[in-house]
Amino acid sequence: MLRPQTLSQALAAAFSNTVVAALSGVAISCAAMLSALAQPAERFGNPVRFMPQSGEALYADVCQGCHMPEGVGAVGAGAYPALARDPKLATMGYPLFLVIHGRKGMPPFGKLLTDEQVAAVVNYIRTHFGNDFRDAVSAADAKAVR
Repeated sequence: MLRPQTLSQALAAAFSNTVVAALSGVAISCAAMLSALAQPAERFGNPVRFMPQSGEALYADVCQGCHMPEGVGAVGAGAYPALARDPKLATMGYPLFLVIHGRKGMPPFGKLLTDEQVAAVVNYIRTHFGNDFRDAVSAADAKAVR
């Protein structure tokens, strides 16, 4: 049988080894994260703006996580409306306002996207997913909605 002093020493050593192992893992994770932040990916090079410029790339990076790759929307942890065959997109002011200012569960992206990017992604969703609204939105239109 172990003496209490030996048992407490053994527990202290085991605890110490566990803490050292955990902290070394944290240090490695932090070092990897700092390295990634020091050399950001091309698409997210500016920490306060999205980098892609085309509507398709912006949709892929910003929108499809909720609205799905084919624009069909989703229901689960929240309700994400479908963009596919959406008659509400016929009026260009509607998607412009939503992208810039958000509404209900949709966050406002106005501070993260330039006027050109807003116009590009709005034009993309209005001409894809079974939508055929060809009157293009301009950066000036986006600016006016801000």
